[in-house]
Amino acid sequence: MPVRRALRVVRRYWRVAARWLRHYSAPARRSWRRSLQLRVVTLTLVASSLLVGTFGWFIADRSAEILLSRTKDEVSSAMSGKVVYAYKQLTVHPQAYDPELPNTLVDTVNELFDGDPAEPGGPVISIRASNYPDLQPVTLPVVDTRQLITPEMEQAVTQSGSVAQQIRTAEIKGHTTKYLVYGSPVPTKFGHLELYYMVPLTTEDRTANQIRTTVLATGIALVFLLGVVAGLVTRLVVNPVRVAARTAQRLSAGLLDQRMKVTGEDDLALLAAAFNQMAANLQRQIVRLEEMSRLQRRFTSDVSHELRTPLTTVRMAADLIFSERDSFEPAVARSAELLQAELDRFEDLLTDLLEISRFDAGFAALDAEHTDLLPIVQRVAERLTGLAERAGVELQLRLPEAPVIAEVDPRRVERVLRNLVGNAIEHAEAKPVVITMATDEAAVAITVRDHGIGLKPGEERLVFNRFWRADPSRARQTGGTGLGLSISVEDARLHGGWLEAWGAPGEGAQFRLTLPVRAGDRLVAAPLPLIPRDRPAPTGEPAEVS
Repeated sequence: MPVRRALRVVRRYWRVAARWLRHYSAPARRSWRRSLQLRVVTLTLVASSLLVGTFGWFIADRSAEILLSRTKDEVSSAMSGKVVYAYKQLTVHPQAYDPELPNTLVDTVNELFDGDPAEPGGPVISIRASNYPDLQPVTLPVVDTRQLITPEMEQAVTQSGSVAQQIRTAEIKGHTTKYLVYGSPVPTKFGHLELYYMVPLTTEDRTANQIRTTVLATGIALVFLLGVVAGLVTRLVVNPVRVAARTAQRLSAGLLDQRMKVTGEDDLALLAAAFNQMAANLQRQIVRLEEMSRLQRRFTSDVSHELRTPLTTVRMAADLIFSERDSFEPAVARSAELLQAELDRFEDLLTDLLEISRFDAGFAALDAEHTDLLPIVQRVAERLTGLAERAGVELQLRLPEAPVIAEVDPRRVERVLRNLVGNAIEHAEAKPVVITMATDEAAVAITVRDHGIGLKPGEERLVFNRFWRADPSRARQTGGTGLGLSISVEDARLHGGWLEAWGAPGEGAQFRLTLPVRAGDRLVAAPLPLIPRDRPAPTGEPAEVS
């Protein structure tokens, strides 16, 4: 239990630290994602720092090795001369117990010492006789050399009779100094003694530190200069790209006359020239398409208006024939009924075409007023009850008891609901259609649910296309024009609302109309789910048309 508690505490503090890090590093991460120049300069600085640091370390290390190697050569040469001199001075004594030998050792050390005894951190020379305990070691200056001459080195010189060297750091007369220690045997008539020569490496260390400082300062300056150069070079490349991005944004905003300035003949100039050529071509194509669209909309509107007059004449004649159909033969009477039905559908199609042309031209206006939506839903249901009875469909209303007041255009909302309910009745396959309404402080949602053939994956968006049908071979039962859902989407957008669809094969479909309570407010959520509660939610998100 204590271990689990400790792990929980660690995880809690880790999450807090991670959240804190994400919060305070968000500006830096945002700048990193958005700025190409920052990324290039940063990567250049990191790469150049690694390269300069590696080469700087190599140069400083090699310089220190060269200095040390040169010092070793000098000390080794001096050591050889000192050994020869000591040999000449000590070889006159035939035995170790010669009473003049200690004086000779002192004189030899004094002669071999090449420094100032009073100066701290100077060289140290010492002669020892480890094999003859009666002979005391002689050291100049008189210092404790136990930190410099280790037992291992003394054993190597005494027993092996070879020259040994090592680097040791010791505190001599209150100063911590690094020494290069050489030890060599000195042959005599009665055996051999040991000569130790200790040279301080203060000058070499100081020189090596100066080299390291110089290399470090030079490396920092070089990295800084590389960063400045990278920033300047990147700026030369990034600025035209930024200009191109701003120009592209202005073009996308509709300012089709925007162009980039072409300077020089390099690759960036070629890019600017190609961009300007592309913008000019796009402008020509967009102007051409707009003109064609304008002509098409005008043609549709003009044709719709022009068809009104002959249609009115045909309607008057058809009404007269339809009213006298009982006196006709059965075949002629049936033809009169078909003529009347098709004229009704033709009139609806003309009305929808006129409405679509107004949407396309941008002339559609919202006549919003505070309206209770409950009577609108009930009125739509009452008017479509006859159609539902003929199709064997039961309309079920699930409405709030209190009034639902919203700032909407009642004519357009009623038209949307009439299209949705009529479409649901046509595809319900004699199963109930449920109309549900809910509201909150910001939005009103109305769903129309059927349990008919449903929609295949991907048809949630296609269903709002003009004249689109899920099954082209399937005859319409309600005589629709194929423009109802397209007009409904435009009506919802005019309100600032959403019209969305969900469906699954064999499980029916549901359409949801969401409108803001106050005109002009932005919708954030809907009071009703798009996926019906009587069906498990699928893994994918439904498509939305808003």
